[in-house]
Amino acid sequence: QVQLVESGGGLVQPGGSLRLSCAASGRTLSSYAMGWFRQAPGKEREFVAALSQSGGTYYVDFVKGRFTISRDSAKITVYLQMNSLKPEDTAVYYCAAARGYYGASYYSRGADEFDYWGQGTQVTVSA
Repeated sequence: QVQLVESGGGLVQPGGSLRLSCAASGRTLSSYAMGWFRQAPGKEREFVAALSQSGGTYYVDFVKGRFTISRDSAKITVYLQMNSLKPEDTAVYYCAAARGYYGASYYSRGADEFDYWGQGTQVTVSA
């Protein structure tokens, strides 16, 4: 069982930046593909970005050029750097881990491709 814990959410003004972190207690994440999802009020959970075990990345179109998914060198923490934030980015952001070994784009298929989830962290973009 992998327990994921997200942190780094908060309130930010439009155009601002936040960095979300995701860590698994007591273990590395090197053997998992990682993903970030988000869910806004009244909407379904949607894919944001994925990072494969080999380091490949994939992003949904509406965050390309603004968000970056990465992993630290110790492969303990996965990050989502979010720049140029917009009010429509407001959502609860979830970190997820997958046991499968596929390219990063595969995981854009959705939440069913992931095996473990964090509890979520709120991101609010507002003036």
